[in-house]
Amino acid sequence: MSTEQDAREAQLVERVLASFDGTPDPRLRELMRALAGHLHAFVRETRLTEAEWQAAIEFLTATGHITDRRRQEFVLLSDVLGVSMQTITVNNEAYADATEATVFGPFFVEGSPLIPPGGDIANGAPGEPCWVSGAVHDTGGNPVPGARIEVWEADDEGFYDVQYSDERVAARGHLVAGADGDYRFWAITPTPYPIPHDGPVGRLLAATGRSPMRASHLHFMVRAPGFRTLVTHIFVAGDELLTSDSVFGVRDSLVKRFEPQAAGTTTPDGREVAGPWSRVRFDIVLAPDQ
Repeated sequence: MSTEQDAREAQLVERVLASFDGTPDPRLRELMRALAGHLHAFVRETRLTEAEWQAAIEFLTATGHITDRRRQEFVLLSDVLGVSMQTITVNNEAYADATEATVFGPFFVEGSPLIPPGGDIANGAPGEPCWVSGAVHDTGGNPVPGARIEVWEADDEGFYDVQYSDERVAARGHLVAGADGDYRFWAITPTPYPIPHDGPVGRLLAATGRSPMRASHLHFMVRAPGFRTLVTHIFVAGDELLTSDSVFGVRDSLVKRFEPQAAGTTTPDGREVAGPWSRVRFDIVLAPDQ
């Protein structure tokens, strides 16, 4: 590149950045200058062609068109680029032994049914029964009674309830931690599944030789006054996808042993289970809301 060409490009960057100098909100000014600066640096570093930029615009347009109240393709795009996980990492700094956070995902729905202690979130969703128990504490080891615990997961077919067209509510619910911070419920043993890959994000993964598969997991969101909201998963130890999760959500501390139980094994609450089942314990530690 000639010196003259480099100067022309640099001058344009300076003009674009200066255009945001009058932004009243200091944080917005900082964000816009950084975003524009990085975008221009990308264009200049890669020598982006006009055809490639047009393809990018068409990709983002298609991402918007496929997005609706049941499907958030932009969240999927953020997830597969690792941006969701990086944002979570930046905003959930390590604090003592607090449970690590991971990606939220596109399938959470407000207004899930209340599940009593020992209740079943499956509500007819296919899959092997799984007994989940644990307790919620603060970093000092004190119980957090009344913590609201939201849980949701894909069924054994690899789908969340919102991916069906019949308005079913299954494999999701919320419960309240007891006086000792304890909780327990029935779910289904998590299995691997692909993120939706029939749209722009799926085509991007295919073009780059990446798999859409997610490691087996169960979602949690835990909220209590005075504490940082925790959004996390637990993953199944031994899952071969732990090192290649399509949204980079796996953290070693969240990999748990789902203990297989043979058919006929007595369940913790005396429930009769026709066939094998599993059990897992997940103790949750909340960081203070600072």
